[in-house]
Amino acid sequence: MTEGQPDSCDLLCLDTTVASALRSSMPAAGRTELAAAAAKALGDPTRLAVASALAVAGELCVCDLAWVIGQAQNLVSHHLRYLRAAGLATSRRAGRLAIYALTDRGRTLTQAVLGSEPVAHRAADRL
Repeated sequence: MTEGQPDSCDLLCLDTTVASALRSSMPAAGRTELAAAAAKALGDPTRLAVASALAVAGELCVCDLAWVIGQAQNLVSHHLRYLRAAGLATSRRAGRLAIYALTDRGRTLTQAVLGSEPVAHRAADRL
């Protein structure tokens, strides 16, 4: 639609064959809610930076992540919990360290949001 035009049809017409087939193939509400939560998790710049760093490094402890993205450790921990709750990250303990990594879904979604190459990936090439 062009600017100034309403975002709705002036005439009600429904291709019932196409619309019915499409409607029956739509994902279940539960599935779309999970997908929306995952997308929302990467909608925050700090969480996206955390996910980008994890996409490159594979695994990082919270203190390393905080230093890499230039944020306080408690803020990074908060965002990591959010990513974990959305199913995009996992955590494990290594002694006194909390180590985080992206899930396969988290890695795929991060790459989709950032484009073909995460920003941190280019930086890792210089290491």
